[in-house]
Amino acid sequence: MGWAAVVVLTISFLTVNTVLCHTDDDQGQKTLKYLIEPPVYAEITVPRGGNATLPCFMHTKPPRYRIKWVKLEPQHQGVENIVLITNGHAQKHYGGLGPRASLRGAHPLDASLRLANLELEDNGRYRCELINGIEDESVEVTLSIEGVVFPYQSQHGRYKLTFSQAQAACKEQDAILATHKQLYKAWTDGLDWCNAGWLSDGTVSYPILLPRPACGGELAAGIRSYGPRHKTKEHFDTFCFTSATSGSVFFLAGPLNFAEAEQACRADRGELARVGQLYAAWRFQGLDRCDGGWLRDGSVRFPITAPRRHCGGLPEPGVRSFGYPSKAQRIYGAFCYR
Repeated sequence: MGWAAVVVLTISFLTVNTVLCHTDDDQGQKTLKYLIEPPVYAEITVPRGGNATLPCFMHTKPPRYRIKWVKLEPQHQGVENIVLITNGHAQKHYGGLGPRASLRGAHPLDASLRLANLELEDNGRYRCELINGIEDESVEVTLSIEGVVFPYQSQHGRYKLTFSQAQAACKEQDAILATHKQLYKAWTDGLDWCNAGWLSDGTVSYPILLPRPACGGELAAGIRSYGPRHKTKEHFDTFCFTSATSGSVFFLAGPLNFAEAEQACRADRGELARVGQLYAAWRFQGLDRCDGGWLRDGSVRFPITAPRRHCGGLPEPGVRSFGYPSKAQRIYGAFCYR
């Protein structure tokens, strides 16, 4: 199995992009009378745990109106999750995001949405709707959680995960299923991986930078897609997405078997790190360690930010893996999290 460095999806804290306006048909964009197209900040990128303000401004107010903010779920096109509704005086909050949401209200024409303590699942597109019963209109803003994509394989071997099992596997590693957009960004930054994995929309893909016979033949480089697959009958690996954490990962030298590694972490006021936590520490804290260490899922890995010959031999930074050795082996150290 070929491995190149898993590379981070990094964008500047606030990314200028093109805003999408709500349209009623395919003839073109609807002209906005009350709302202003955000000229900047149509995509906001922040780390997990941070706060974000999604811009929405009015030219002028209609006599009577409501502002409704909804999160557009990419895995269910057209399905809306209401976050907040206001009539300019009172606000009503909905769903899991509601308690962390508020209107900024910097001035009377400001309908921007504030979100606090961002979570991985908050990633996605949001729509600000102005509703007055006559000339409803809206603008959309994308919230991107800054993070890293990593491929993940079951301890039972290659292509063992159904879609729900892939979701659970990512969650167990402090991550969520990656979106196609996140995988694409990871590919543009250098992710090359032969094994196909589930994505959040139920499709299966794998990113190839260096076409080769062992990885689907000599087709052009890019994201190779199998399209939507049967979520309960078909099995693949998975691509997970994680972000910065509030804790830190540290290494304890061995030799330790798996049980001894668990005990050593507890004795140092921590626990064995999850795979997603190790990737986050590698990317956001610059963790660099040549020694293999046990992780919570029973795998052994080590993070390299400064590649050198005696640390895996590959020229790119990344998290290297020894797979899932016997838990009785007393060879490795431990990566702990607290």
